Amino acid sequence: MSILCVIPVRGGSKGLPGKNAREVAGKPLLVWSIEQALAASLDVLVSTDDPGLAAIAREAGADVPFLRPAELAQDTTPTEPVILHAIRHRAAEGRRPDAVMLLQATSPVRLPGTLARAVREFTATGVDSLVGVVPQTPFFWHPAAEGGSATAEYDPAARPRRQDLRADDYFYQETGSLYLTRTELYEREDNRIGGRVGLFVMDEAEGVDIDTLVDLRIAEQLLRDLGTAAAGGSGEKPDPARDDSRDVVSRAGSGFSRGQTGARS
Repeated sequence: MSILCVIPVRGGSKGLPGKNAREVAGKPLLVWSIEQALAASLDVLVSTDDPGLAAIAREAGADVPFLRPAELAQDTTPTEPVILHAIRHRAAEGRRPDAVMLLQATSPVRLPGTLARAVREFTATGVDSLVGVVPQTPFFWHPAAEGGSATAEYDPAARPRRQDLRADDYFYQETGSLYLTRTELYEREDNRIGGRVGLFVMDEAEGVDIDTLVDLRIAEQLLRDLGTAAAGGSGEKPDPARDDSRDVVSRAGSGFSRGQTGARS
């Protein structure tokens, strides 16, 4: 199966100007995702409208075969048209991929082996789209309707201890970090998620998404703290029902997840 990895980045950023080129834990933010994808032996294409980002990407070993047209680089531009533009470019070269891995550069924390594991799961399960998620405990509440009572996603009369939770007791939050989708799904439905959907469970630490300076500092600390652990990491699927599945997060000193769903390009 041929897989094209697309990393979309724009020069403009409202929340944190210049963040994709900003140095994070010793290298430009964009470079983290490029190096992770290259380590997984993927065909890496960076789609950008910015010559400076294009130069950074090429220096890191990514293919930057075009500068993205202005109409695909607006604040309101969805990600899907950007991916379709990259697909069509590869198809015009006679290299139409079977599937596309979308990586968001603003989610740079991925353990070694994670991307290769995603490819294995995608291939083995035969799903049409695979969504990167992090596990969340089921202790969620819905606000009360007028005159009513707030309601929980669990039974408060039999509140479970965290250590007693099973994997299927958890909710799974979309991180925005990683999507793996069959090319025909993009072409047919103009969407990264559809058909038979699988969940790709990532480590809690991999759920960080950079929107603000605080996010950036958290990601930088995680990347530095995870350096030693990640060097020997396998990228194996975390088991949310086991405390030791979060050891890597504990070593990093984070103890939280900041997964986001609002992927930007």
